[in-house]
Amino acid sequence: AALLCLILTFGSISGAHFNPMVTLAAALDRALPWREVPAYVTAQVLGAYAGVVCAHVMFGQSIVQLSSHPRNGLAQLVSECVATMGLIFVIRGVSRSRPDMVPMAVSAYIMSAYWFTASTSFANPAVTLARGFTDTFAGIRPHDIAGFVVAQLVGTLVAVFSSRWLFPQERV
Repeated sequence: AALLCLILTFGSISGAHFNPMVTLAAALDRALPWREVPAYVTAQVLGAYAGVVCAHVMFGQSIVQLSSHPRNGLAQLVSECVATMGLIFVIRGVSRSRPDMVPMAVSAYIMSAYWFTASTSFANPAVTLARGFTDTFAGIRPHDIAGFVVAQLVGTLVAVFSSRWLFPQERV
């Protein structure tokens, strides 16, 4: 629900790019200039870290933490690959057929992917990095982060290149 609100609020400002993989997909298809990618990714990572700090303050947690929550193994990595691939497919497919429904579709997908993936669907490297700095149930041990990010990248690349075949006129 919060993601839907954020997409609707910031869609006209940034295209609602809260995710470096969404930004990468757009840049790969020349829908976003490569020169803008570093600024987007910087804002995404800083925003994710700010969210962790804000949550810690709201819930009376220590502001600085490192996660000890293990998230490793093949099931976790495949889950992240599938979750991210699905996210990119949803954005691309719905953008083509019902652009006005993208915010709802993305929000519904992320909510459902929480339940159908073993990883609880981080599907976002900025969020993954930030969750390394919370020792709550949402955290991820810092040494598990690289595997998640690689899996997210693989999912993005598979979705981008296969969606070019599935949606040949689309260049989102």
